[in-house]
Amino acid sequence: MRLNKIQKTAVTALEDIKARDIKVLDVRKLTSLCDTMIIASAESNRQVKALAQHVRDRLKDIGVGIMGVEGEEVGEWVLVDAGEIVVHIMQPAVRAHYNLEELWETPATKRRTKAGDRASA
Repeated sequence: MRLNKIQKTAVTALEDIKARDIKVLDVRKLTSLCDTMIIASAESNRQVKALAQHVRDRLKDIGVGIMGVEGEEVGEWVLVDAGEIVVHIMQPAVRAHYNLEELWETPATKRRTKAGDRASA
């Protein structure tokens, strides 16, 4: 199955239940664990859990196998591992603390973002 279709399905599932600040990162040059990392925020434990379940269900609907799910018991940060794609759903404080975007963005992306920040200042 094409990676693009899996990404779109996961992002649409997140949007269905009002996830915020959805970020899609291409991590192929950084790791062999997955190709894409998707990070999204949710306002409560209940929403985090609902988003994780919805992402899992939508991916299964298109034939994507779910390798594992972590963090559902607590609901502050749930990781859905779908092999090629890993989806992180976090409450804002947890997301700010771990700052996965900074850890997983490629150096070229960081440079472009910083150059864009200077240009807009």
